[in-house]
Amino acid sequence: MTVPADLTNRQIRLAARPFGLPKPGDWELVTEAVTEPEDGRLLVEVSHISLDPAMRGWMNDVRSYIPPVRIGEVMRAGAIGRVLASRHRDFAVGEHVYGEFGVQEYAVSDGRGVRRVDPDAAPLPTYLGTLGITGLTAYFGLLDIGDPQPGQTVLVSGAAGAVGSVVGQIAKLKGCRTVGIAGGAEKCRLLVEEFGFDAAVDYKAEDLKDALRKHCPDGVDVYFDNVGGDILDAALARLARGARVVICGAISQYNNTEPTPGPSNYLSLLVNRASMTGMVVFDYADRYAVAAAEMAGWLADGRLRSREDVVEGDVTAFPETLLRLFSGANVGKLVLRIR
Repeated sequence: MTVPADLTNRQIRLAARPFGLPKPGDWELVTEAVTEPEDGRLLVEVSHISLDPAMRGWMNDVRSYIPPVRIGEVMRAGAIGRVLASRHRDFAVGEHVYGEFGVQEYAVSDGRGVRRVDPDAAPLPTYLGTLGITGLTAYFGLLDIGDPQPGQTVLVSGAAGAVGSVVGQIAKLKGCRTVGIAGGAEKCRLLVEEFGFDAAVDYKAEDLKDALRKHCPDGVDVYFDNVGGDILDAALARLARGARVVICGAISQYNNTEPTPGPSNYLSLLVNRASMTGMVVFDYADRYAVAAAEMAGWLADGRLRSREDVVEGDVTAFPETLLRLFSGANVGKLVLRIR
């Protein structure tokens, strides 16, 4: 296919390092011409963009597991799109693909990290959620680090979010008792009625320590943490002997303007001979295909449910939509569908 001569690409670029919550002035809208891809490259028309809490960390100029987004660079994001033009031997025009295409309408790629997705097998947003990096994070974090055993209690914070909702379901598949922490009665209802958790704790309406004593009377064997802060401290106080704590994220801390304090109940790790381990899903890249295939099977037979919170708009809707993550407005995987 020949790319139309007048085709343009709108991009959201990082204009400044945010202080606290990202503000409109931290972003820049740039329009560029779209050209034919060179040999060995493909041009993708982006249709769905993944919005993730980790994006906030990528905006900071600090040492981390991945280099920060540079000022003036297209905002990093996983995305799905359709191949519009290709001079790459492995990808054909019309195929749907996933890659780190960024927050833009069109992306040129050399094919590294790009994989095909099948819209007939699952809805495209699912490949950003349960069948994407989000689901893989839940899978490896819980099974490899949490090592849940049948009959054990698994506690999940941010349980109505993209990762947490999958963690709880996988724990149930492994024969565990699952307790989720979420904010608001509706999210807690969904945890039990849609995702199959055994119990849900509304941290906005309940005394967290009392609720954890009630729902985890014998302690917590695996705690999967997505939020950090006071909720992490409360969970540490309920650990069972030999417990495993998985540190996946700390969304309650990402927009802090002051240094983040460490957990005050960390000596519970000593008393209970417990462990606390951080995880980054990119460390498991060589096993992605096997894990995704297993989860696709669980989805197909109805043992796993995937929920996406899809917001429709153009790329200019990205800055405002991203803030939904930090206000707790989303349930499940947050996706921006480009129209």
